[in-house]
Amino acid sequence: MIAEALKSGDRRALGRAITLVESTRAEDEEAAARLLESLAQVTPARRRIGISGAPGVGKSTFIEAIGLKALDDGWRVAVITIDPSSTRSGGSILGDRTRMERLSRHPLAFIRSSPSRGTLGGVARRTRDVIRLVEAAGHDLVIVETVGVGQSEVTASAMTDMFVVLLAPGAGDGLQGVKRGIMELADLVIVNKADGELAGMARHMVTDFRQALSLMRPGRSFWATRVMSCSALTGDGLDDVRAAIDEWFDAASPHLDEERRRQAVEAIGNEVADLTLARLMSGDGNSHASQALADDVASGRMPLRTAARKILDDT
Repeated sequence: MIAEALKSGDRRALGRAITLVESTRAEDEEAAARLLESLAQVTPARRRIGISGAPGVGKSTFIEAIGLKALDDGWRVAVITIDPSSTRSGGSILGDRTRMERLSRHPLAFIRSSPSRGTLGGVARRTRDVIRLVEAAGHDLVIVETVGVGQSEVTASAMTDMFVVLLAPGAGDGLQGVKRGIMELADLVIVNKADGELAGMARHMVTDFRQALSLMRPGRSFWATRVMSCSALTGDGLDDVRAAIDEWFDAASPHLDEERRRQAVEAIGNEVADLTLARLMSGDGNSHASQALADDVASGRMPLRTAARKILDDT
């Protein structure tokens, strides 16, 4: 049975299970639900960390460095990376395993790339289910690398414990210090690539961000967002970053269970909304009705809200 193989740490079984729960085929929906239900009493990961940053800031290099250190300390590490999908074909490159070559080869590490398929918030629609699967397989550190292409990584922060934002000196990220959005979610802001000619610029960015964040109300009662620099490539500053992560989890420890419970309540609401919409639109009658209403909305004969309410009332 795939569930038993997965729980024994079989990487192929874990890969097959993730493929099943991410499937968009209607016939796989029930099988995926049964699989997830069969994984009773899954022990949650000790740490779930979300990492975001624009393309080119060195997320993969940073994650590999953090992951390798965790492996040295005896942790089992799972990395879930979200790649942006084509809005036309739905395809994505899914190349993170090639960018984390050393980590991907380790027997106690697992890396999975998932296409976003248009889902907003920096993650894919079934990322939370994938987290449950890798936790069932015994991974106690789960890292979620978001799409990282904008300011709306809200969904990613709502399924991880700690949220880290990576920036790069000289990449225009200095302007983001005065914006809210993603910066309000960050527990740790890291200016990566702080080496060579960029070291001085990185120091200035750290100062600028500290000043900007001092004007914002802290997002956590137990933690004020920290800003620091490092070079994931050379290793400079990584010990300080790891120490800051440890300090965050020490400070969060009394609050973690309640925070995960709050996230679960929000996730249930989102799943109910998704399933309700899918069932409402699955019948032939509803499909034909929505097409007819779409003509009315597109031509201006009917407001959008009226069309949506009519579908609900007629169901």
